[in-house]
Amino acid sequence: MLVEEVVPMTRTSPTPATGENTHIDRTPRVHDVIVVGGGAAGLSGALTLARARRDVLVVDAGRPRNAPAAHMHGYLSRDGEDPSALLATGRGEVTAHGGRITQGEVESAARLPDGGFEVRLADGRDLHARRLLVTTGLVDELPAVPGVAERWGKDVLHCPYCHGWEVRDRAVGILATSPMALHQAQMWRQWTDDVTLFLHEEPAPDAPTHAALDARGVRVVDGPVEALDVQEGSLRGVRLTSGEVVPCDALVVAPRFTARSAVLESLGIETAEQVVDGTVVGTYVPSDPMGATSLPGVRVAGNVTNIMAQVVAAAAAGVQAAAATNGDLIADDVRRALADVPVDTRQATADKG
Repeated sequence: MLVEEVVPMTRTSPTPATGENTHIDRTPRVHDVIVVGGGAAGLSGALTLARARRDVLVVDAGRPRNAPAAHMHGYLSRDGEDPSALLATGRGEVTAHGGRITQGEVESAARLPDGGFEVRLADGRDLHARRLLVTTGLVDELPAVPGVAERWGKDVLHCPYCHGWEVRDRAVGILATSPMALHQAQMWRQWTDDVTLFLHEEPAPDAPTHAALDARGVRVVDGPVEALDVQEGSLRGVRLTSGEVVPCDALVVAPRFTARSAVLESLGIETAEQVVDGTVVGTYVPSDPMGATSLPGVRVAGNVTNIMAQVVAAAAAGVQAAAATNGDLIADDVRRALADVPVDTRQATADKG
């Protein structure tokens, strides 16, 4: 369950006998950091900030990318765990350290004259923070083949490091939607010797590439795919437009990975195309190794900036970006503290040093 944040308002209430109106101080609460996105990266960042005794608020839309998957893999000590269990544990840890979490859809953000930020939610709330950590992830844009979206995260897969072990030694199909499919076919051959490459609407590979596929026992099937053959809730095969059904237990697709970047774009932060071996595979928000974007005060972590990051990598990136954000805030705290000290006192202190 998400813990709803209530932004307090200070009330000054006269005694009933006066008959005066109650005064409400509507000055908005200014959080040290608002984290946009409550996945592994966002919660890890929020936990780091909460443990640093920062006032941190997580705004979570409640649409985790890996929601269709029953298990996550490659996370040391948590291999095979339900992703929702990880998030539930993470929320509890954040709130136990004083962090706050609220359900909401962030529509936009704006830089304020004092260098802070105003965050507008779809429900009309305006939230304020000194810094932003955006961990909104990405959207997997799937090929328009009937059955693919319905089986996504179950027996329609894309990452062998996430799910290869679970389908080892089984019949795996590769649905070609770009030249990257040739690389996918050779990669998935590491987990099983029963790999079929469905060319779908892609051209046939050249002679050297075809020879390399043959050498590793990868079957190449020409012709468009019409739909997936699903029976009793499981993938049974791939049906071609010719009517032939080629049996397979899992199908690999290559989505287009599109960064959820609307809030960043509202701040003037642009996305870039992710290119792998000459093929555009998606978009991401450029950042430095500690998550800094082109706009000071805004950092990113997780799949919104690294489309290849698995859960464990996204969590680690959230920690790094949060630590860097705390460093930014410390520098700002020092600046503000110095601004409150008379100039002659600062000079006297410097002279003594």
